[in-house]
Amino acid sequence: MYAEERQQEILRRARSVGRVDVVTLAEEFAVTTETIRRDLTALERSGVLRRVHGGAIPVERLGFEPELAARDAVLTAEKERIAKAALAELPEDGAIIVDAGSTTARLVQALPLDRELTVVVNSPPHAALLATRANLTVLMLGGRVRGRTLATVDDWALRPLADLHVDVAFMAANGCSAAKGLTTPDPAEAAIKRAMIGAAQRSVLLADHTKFTSTYLSRFATIQEIDVVISDAGLDAEIATELAAAGPEVVRA
Repeated sequence: MYAEERQQEILRRARSVGRVDVVTLAEEFAVTTETIRRDLTALERSGVLRRVHGGAIPVERLGFEPELAARDAVLTAEKERIAKAALAELPEDGAIIVDAGSTTARLVQALPLDRELTVVVNSPPHAALLATRANLTVLMLGGRVRGRTLATVDDWALRPLADLHVDVAFMAANGCSAAKGLTTPDPAEAAIKRAMIGAAQRSVLLADHTKFTSTYLSRFATIQEIDVVISDAGLDAEIATELAAAGPEVVRA
């Protein structure tokens, strides 16, 4: 097993059980405790685990929200596939909203050059990537920029959304389940996401499979308010079935 594969399995176990310990992992993977400590350090640097005495716990248990750069560095291949699948949901022309996030950033990069679209964003990095594209009209929502996610929030971002109507909103979430809906740690960011969905004729969630094992403080939508959920092949089949039964089409890219 390669180190990256082992680390992904360690992360999966931590999220499933709530914590992992060094000695047990070393025995199960037939490696040294030093190797496991290096794995935990790498996962901590990626912002998905926090080291504790003798082991590690997933950041979700701390109510911790990894910074955008940390999230952008993990599950890159899965996020690329999700973004490519999301292209099928674009209108031929018209207007879309693209939420702030590491997976939606892949969609921003993949937007076609031959389609005239108005793109509403609440992420300065998204706006910078799109601003030079001649086929796009880019509208940037103002407001306070959250340092952790680089998303604009609060009243200056909310007010324009009340008067907008777009064809599709491409949304991000920190957590999602059929029972608890779509959640995020920050209430101000939840308010923007809620308003984005309210401004859209259709809403599409872009979320890798790890998002379906966690629930965060602020719910911004029920699963019934989402038309399409696009995840990766790692999404558990039972979870996918449960989501689909609640309403949205579920795509595993």
